[in-house]
Amino acid sequence: MKLKSPFHNNRRVVPMGAEIKNKIAVVTGGAKGIGYAIAEEFLNQGAKIVFIVDLNENQGTETAKTLNSKYGDARAVFIKCDVTKDLDKAYDDIASKCPSIDILVNNAGVLNEHSLRKTIETNTVATVEWSMKFLENMRKDKGGKGGVILNVSSIYGYMVDELSPFYKASKYAVMGFSRTLGHTKNYNVTGVKVLVICPGITNTDFILDMTINEALDFQKEGMHELVTIWPNQEKEDVANAAVKILENGPSGSAWSIIGGELQLLD
Repeated sequence: MKLKSPFHNNRRVVPMGAEIKNKIAVVTGGAKGIGYAIAEEFLNQGAKIVFIVDLNENQGTETAKTLNSKYGDARAVFIKCDVTKDLDKAYDDIASKCPSIDILVNNAGVLNEHSLRKTIETNTVATVEWSMKFLENMRKDKGGKGGVILNVSSIYGYMVDELSPFYKASKYAVMGFSRTLGHTKNYNVTGVKVLVICPGITNTDFILDMTINEALDFQKEGMHELVTIWPNQEKEDVANAAVKILENGPSGSAWSIIGGELQLLD
């Protein structure tokens, strides 16, 4: 895919915070790493409530406590959830507190080249199911207010090399699903903007686990080289990019964030 400069061709630039302030957001995999950074940046931009969805109860509880101490009581709400199994229960819990959701970020993901099913179920199936569930909540043609769904893919959602075939399969699928669901013709009906962000190497525990534990045995050296050669970025770089995309990106668009540089993908 070719890269373009972001927000080109005189696209309308929305003032910072216009799409975030006073909104209700849900972030899966939000207890740590990129998900945590996105949740915090949403609160920093004035989100009313951010639901932190994660399987790790201890980490999730601590995350909500930390964010509430910084941004105000009950601004962050933790929901314990396995995204592959607990969608209906988690949705009902969220909707009972906030019937109308404005933003969904499907961030929860794994890299496990020893389990195709876990990789596809977490990265692809859960992303599709959560997107469709929350789309129904947001749809203007069914009485909703509209909204935004941001799906987290990866540079491995469009790049090709010799590494991580299971992970690539899952993230390529996220790209195809998101760009199709977010097609202009669909957006014109539903009023729900669907976007996809593709982070490069980001300094999180996920990267450490990936290089040490989860690569195929004959690919560990190549994975280590990938992590050390590619430009790194911090999770805050991805969070800042997520806000810019939500505010400015047209529905169906896909964006890479590599070494802190945000680019629009063709």
